[in-house]
Amino acid sequence: MAVTKVPGNSVLRLVLHVGDSESGSPILRSKSLNNVKSAALDQDIFDVAGALAALQDYELNGITRVDNAALIQA
Repeated sequence: MAVTKVPGNSVLRLVLHVGDSESGSPILRSKSLNNVKSAALDQDIFDVAGALAALQDYELNGITRVDNAALIQA
């Protein structure tokens, strides 16, 4: 039987550099924004992430998009 992939909502994750450990390793924390439309363009998500990062107290270290999907057997 065939399997169909049904896109679900995506998650936008900002990774922030909140400081350094005593050994000099970066300490990173993430903030997530759920329920992002799966059809949203990568450029639009990137632009929103940049705007949100400007409102944070810490330096932006990375932007991640996590796409979710359900697999349904037809």
